[in-house]
Amino acid sequence: MPNKLIKDRQVIEDQWQLITNETDSLPSGSVIVPLAYWQAHRAELAERDARGVWLDSDQPPSLIADSIDQFDVIAINFPAFADGRGFSYARQLREQFCFTGELRAIGHFMRDQLFYLKRCGFNAFALENGDLEQALSSFDDFSDSYQASVDQAVPLFRRR
Repeated sequence: MPNKLIKDRQVIEDQWQLITNETDSLPSGSVIVPLAYWQAHRAELAERDARGVWLDSDQPPSLIADSIDQFDVIAINFPAFADGRGFSYARQLREQFCFTGELRAIGHFMRDQLFYLKRCGFNAFALENGDLEQALSSFDDFSDSYQASVDQAVPLFRRR
């Protein structure tokens, strides 16, 4: 995981540690754990000041619906750039489950997808490759969008 990321259109130091496998003890500080770890150690993790969970592309947000308000960060893993389920999960988290915390894209997504990821509700991006400062320009690839989305609830034809 990179030690810098894009959050709210700025490059910042990443204060979170992504735990990718089952472990007997977690490091101190802010951690993002896999869903299976959260389910097995929920009581222990609830005592932490900052906690996050990450979902794989086959783990819909409904699996954490009863505990959404306990997370500061929810990360969605993109196992391949062509797997679009994370886009739908982001919209569900924002619109259906009203998650207002950090929604982070992790895994194999491309800089070219940043504009669309943001439209679906992501506000943090852990890009694995490339210059993060240059990637910021991807948010301005398009000046407007026709469809309604998380970042613009009213479609273009209603805004005219």
